Amino acid sequence: MLSRIALLAVFALCLCSMLPLNASATKTETVTYKSGDETVSGFIALPNGVGKHSAIIVIHEWWGLNDWVKEQAQRFAAQGYVALAVDLYRGQVGKTADEAHVLMRGLPDDRGLRDLEAAFAYLSSRPDVDAKKIGSIGWCMGGGWSIKLAEDQPKLAAFVVNYGSLPTDKALIGKINAPMLGNFGAEDKGIPPESVQAFEAAMKAAGKSTDIKIYGGAGHAFQNPDNRDGYRPDATADSEKRITQFFQKTLK
Repeated sequence: MLSRIALLAVFALCLCSMLPLNASATKTETVTYKSGDETVSGFIALPNGVGKHSAIIVIHEWWGLNDWVKEQAQRFAAQGYVALAVDLYRGQVGKTADEAHVLMRGLPDDRGLRDLEAAFAYLSSRPDVDAKKIGSIGWCMGGGWSIKLAEDQPKLAAFVVNYGSLPTDKALIGKINAPMLGNFGAEDKGIPPESVQAFEAAMKAAGKSTDIKIYGGAGHAFQNPDNRDGYRPDATADSEKRITQFFQKTLK
């Protein structure tokens, strides 16, 4: 387990960018749905066109459901997906690394997974969603939750992990049915290449579909422009291209 200091060092790089996206044609709204006995909310971005669409569950970093995450949902909607950005923190957003750390540590595993399953069920119930074509994506903390959903939900069609924590338990890996795409940094101190490679080997040994790339010269949160010293535009462009192609292959 990483120490608190190590967690702060790793996740403090997950800064929230505010770059505009070409998603002006999408419709957005706040939606509510049941998670157990609770009613939770999420931010949904809808593509143009009628009929059923593939869908993506968008899972936020340790900061919470902020504008950057909403922009990612809009970006996927512009590509033709119904994109639901979940709110695992119930409306709270961390403004500092310390605040984000407290929020992340205060999120119970059972509640987080229940909320993600509720998001999956909500999307499955929508008349504009093809329930057989629902995937997930997350960054940092959200990447770890993306793979937890894949372990728990056998009907998940595909999932992406961007520099998120990975399981080592073979029993958990064995529960994964959906194909996976992973993007990691070779200089990531919290999720080192050795652990990524060990996970990849375990996935392949278990006969799972895995496409992982480790970017040389990149560390944690290399996709984020606000990570001034760690942002890697070339790696970002390549990883985003990989994500686009992966979802086109698995969800379209």
